[in-house]
Amino acid sequence: MNAHTQRLLVAGPAGPIEAALDLPAASVTPRGLAVLAHPHPLFGGTMDNKVVQTMARALLQLGYRVLRFNFRGVGGTAGTHDEGRGECEDLLAAVAAQRQPGETLVLGGFSFGAYVTTLANAALPEDAKPARLLLVGPSTQRATPAPVPVEQTLVIHGEADDVVPLAAVFDWARPQHLPVTVMPGVGHFFHGQLPQLRNLIVRSWH
Repeated sequence: MNAHTQRLLVAGPAGPIEAALDLPAASVTPRGLAVLAHPHPLFGGTMDNKVVQTMARALLQLGYRVLRFNFRGVGGTAGTHDEGRGECEDLLAAVAAQRQPGETLVLGGFSFGAYVTTLANAALPEDAKPARLLLVGPSTQRATPAPVPVEQTLVIHGEADDVVPLAAVFDWARPQHLPVTVMPGVGHFFHGQLPQLRNLIVRSWH
């Protein structure tokens, strides 16, 4: 993401996981670790996706160490696509590799990555749950995301999303009484609206 991004490999269930770690500015009070998951691997999704990088910049600004990683079969990560099950294991392995004892955790994802994030949140034991979840353009159609904690979860979706219709997100969120923050006129990839997305995340969690 920048000259200070550390590229690394972490151990995963299907082999090495390619990852990138960014640290907040020295002047920012550290708040914990954020781990971000990318969109669908079979449709070109990688940890360098522009929406994921925008999420990373927002969380860096808020003071988190930010780890992005490639799901199995993407870039330098071993393995093959597993429709979310193995990818959940990849995310949990990335957390285990970087989280320090007692460190506050944020999990976030974009599109398919947001779906996998809900699975990982559900899989973590109570004493290791993330303090917050950040779900941007969550995929809610091909498979149903796991329920999420309402008070700790920020959901952001584009009104004009042509990949995951807003109505489908409402159908998932409604039974949970889960608020959804809608960006008017914005499509799935937030073209031309990435600075606004970053500002929205920072304002919501500052």
